[in-house]
Amino acid sequence: MEFLRKKPNLTALFLCGAGVAVNLILNSAAKVFEIPLYLDTVGTIAVAIMGGYLPGVMVAFVTNTVKAVLEPLSLYYGVISVLIAVFAAFISNRYRQRRIRGLILMIAVFSLTGGILGSLIPMFIKDLSFDGEALSLIIHDTGLFSPGISSLLSGLILDLPDKAISVLMAASIVHFIPESFYRNFKFSMWMQNPDAGDKDIKKTTEVRIVSLRVKILIVMIVSLTVVAVVCSLLSVQVYKRMTIDEHSQLAVGTAKLASRVINGNRVEEYLKSGGESKDYYLTRNSLENILLSSPEIAFLYVYKIEPEGFRVVFDFDTEKIPADPIGSLIPFYESFIPYIPELLAGENVEPIISNDQYGFLLTAAVPVYDSAGRCVCYAIADVDLKKLEMDGRSFLAEMITVFLGFFILLCVFSIWLVNYHLILPINSIVRCMDEFSHSSNTQKQMDEDVKMFRQLGIHTGDELENLFIAAGRLTKNQAEQMRSIRRLSDSTAKMQDGLIITMADLVESRDSDTGAHVQKTSAYVKIIAEGLQKKGYYLTKLTPKFISDIVRSAPLHDIGKINIPDEVLNKPGKLDPEEYEIMKTHTTAGKRIIENAISTVKGDNYLKEARNMAAYHHEKWDGTGYPEGIHGEVIPLSARIMAVADVFDALTSQRVYKKAFPLEKALAILEEGKGTQFDPKCIEVFMEALPEVKVILHKYNQG
Repeated sequence: MEFLRKKPNLTALFLCGAGVAVNLILNSAAKVFEIPLYLDTVGTIAVAIMGGYLPGVMVAFVTNTVKAVLEPLSLYYGVISVLIAVFAAFISNRYRQRRIRGLILMIAVFSLTGGILGSLIPMFIKDLSFDGEALSLIIHDTGLFSPGISSLLSGLILDLPDKAISVLMAASIVHFIPESFYRNFKFSMWMQNPDAGDKDIKKTTEVRIVSLRVKILIVMIVSLTVVAVVCSLLSVQVYKRMTIDEHSQLAVGTAKLASRVINGNRVEEYLKSGGESKDYYLTRNSLENILLSSPEIAFLYVYKIEPEGFRVVFDFDTEKIPADPIGSLIPFYESFIPYIPELLAGENVEPIISNDQYGFLLTAAVPVYDSAGRCVCYAIADVDLKKLEMDGRSFLAEMITVFLGFFILLCVFSIWLVNYHLILPINSIVRCMDEFSHSSNTQKQMDEDVKMFRQLGIHTGDELENLFIAAGRLTKNQAEQMRSIRRLSDSTAKMQDGLIITMADLVESRDSDTGAHVQKTSAYVKIIAEGLQKKGYYLTKLTPKFISDIVRSAPLHDIGKINIPDEVLNKPGKLDPEEYEIMKTHTTAGKRIIENAISTVKGDNYLKEARNMAAYHHEKWDGTGYPEGIHGEVIPLSARIMAVADVFDALTSQRVYKKAFPLEKALAILEEGKGTQFDPKCIEVFMEALPEVKVILHKYNQG
């Protein structure tokens, strides 16, 4: 298996060789044992299923090429084998999970392909014989079908057993070869190292109208078709011209030979006697022998040219037309009318091509002279060009059948080449660039994406490789720029956090009782927020950014105390009602201070949550809090979290007017306020996180 991974192309070549061998061996065995089957596509089908289009087409083409060495006419059936390879690869890919249905479809498609083309090709290529001729006659004798339909039906009937057995034999071969083994049977020029296979790349690259692969295929098919049609038409024209020249020489030679047999001095005697002379019969026998000497000479006759028409001197019966009697006058044939002046003058004329009631003929007329050098008649030979027309169609059919095999091979090879040198590299670049553009915000992920992109290692040796290098440079530079931006952002965030802590310290330095209050409440806020997230509470709100924002802005929750007079803020005893009202204004003052900061920096940042926490951290779940008396989830989530953290720290910390409560009593007070003062879910997760709470408590309350 390690060898297969290292040398996939050699493995694919070995597979192709094995497929050709299977085809030739089974075909030879069928002939030796006189089995009425071909069995020359078993290897083709198996290789196409395992290796795909190109190996399958190669096996089909090579098989028919090798067979053509011993049986030249088998080359014309190569198009059938090539089409079977293409259909086998397509159906096996489409129905890989529904194998029974795929096998049935293969049998049907292969039978139609082989049966229809196998009966059509012999109709147009004269040297080919149709194996189903006898069955075709039987079907035709039923009177239900025309000769053409009868041939098609006989071809289908005869081809069905062969294709059914061939498909089953190929499926058996494939069944006994593990799929993990024959995955290495595909030809590959994949000089890249993608982390996903070809199939995944195709799935992740979508086009709006027509893919580049289809466009290239269309251009290639149109180009090859135009070239093939032009070359075929030119070849047929050249073939026809050469054949006409050859037949012209035959007709002229035959007419000249006939003119030498005729004694020009006795033509008038033949006409007057009505052919009743020994010399006339001897001449007639000689001319008849000339007519019979060449099967391509359709008619041979001798006419005297008169102004009224042709005067018959010699004429012979044929299968199609009886001979005209000697001395009879025949009107000029339409094809001869342009040449009447030359014929009356006894001049030589070029061979004439006509297509009338006598058939498609090439006519050569050679003058017969008497001893005085006068033209007394013309020896005329007709060559039947219908055979030429049939030969032309046969020649064209031969070209088409041979070309189709080459055409499909070139198409498959070109698609394969384009895939590995253009489509797959482009798709890989696009996929990696797309993943890079949609990657997460973490620098680590961006670095992984850059590494993955560079590992593609595209080596096409052309402009595409330059594009890959430039794209790799771009992604690397972008990752480095993002790294610099993140460093700057981190520095800015640290500076902001430092300013926040400084502002909070300004307040704390005036409040003699708060001692590390901002640090502890920030830690408790983080514990509660993460606990809510783990429990699945408020998931739409508790994003990583939201948690980061409230933890960073928690120190500002008491920023409004900067406006509270010292005598109220640091009063050692309980505040009277008037003083308490003054103390309550720290919430609205804090809201106002932070809103001013927000309007100054003009940014959608975490200060908005700082404003909510400063304004509403004294609101209660049941609506009895201040400053606005809002209740339940109307209270911003950040403020509800801060309320728990603020009260717990106040209970467990020493103040000038009280000692710190024991942990158990503080927790009991929190539990008592669950559902009235506090959000029940916040209390729930806070209680479940007591080990973490105790760590914070002990860290800052060691004294």
